[in-house]
Amino acid sequence: MSDTQSENSDYDHFASIPWCAPHLRGSRIITGSPRSRIVKPNGEDSLYAETLKSQSTILAMLEVYEEPESPTERVDSLKTFITLGSGLNGYPDVCHGGIVSAILDEVTNLLIPVNQQRGFIPDVPYMTAYLNTTFLMPVPTCATILAQARILKVEGRKYLSEGWIEDANGSILARAEVLYVALKSSL
Repeated sequence: MSDTQSENSDYDHFASIPWCAPHLRGSRIITGSPRSRIVKPNGEDSLYAETLKSQSTILAMLEVYEEPESPTERVDSLKTFITLGSGLNGYPDVCHGGIVSAILDEVTNLLIPVNQQRGFIPDVPYMTAYLNTTFLMPVPTCATILAQARILKVEGRKYLSEGWIEDANGSILARAEVLYVALKSSL
């Protein structure tokens, strides 16, 4: 399946879920597959593009954000719909805590390339400096979740954000505060 087919398939998957569909509509809503879901020849992002891209792990993943009214505005928040399979279980029907943290790290990071393309964040590699995760309730598998991210502060080479995971009812299951730092040189 090509990346375009996968993106359309993911969109169609979430558009068919009643509680997800309203988030995908609107004149300024932008949707797409996260860049990390695309296989790259150098092996970058292979965790999400290959290992966690299967019927038993992450079946589908779609990022959604609202295009700011002005091209001079930064995109400060983003939603990501994710359908989790049983291959991510820690306990029966419960996502492993390490995967929950990885999802929060990934989703908060998705705001970086969106804003790099818009010229609001320097186009350099960023790496996680810290990720503080709080687990509030079990994250279910064989279920669709909504992971949201918001920029808290951009200061020099530092990019601070927060993220949280919700279930279909809007209950917050886990949250994280994440600090990314721009590298001084490429990897």
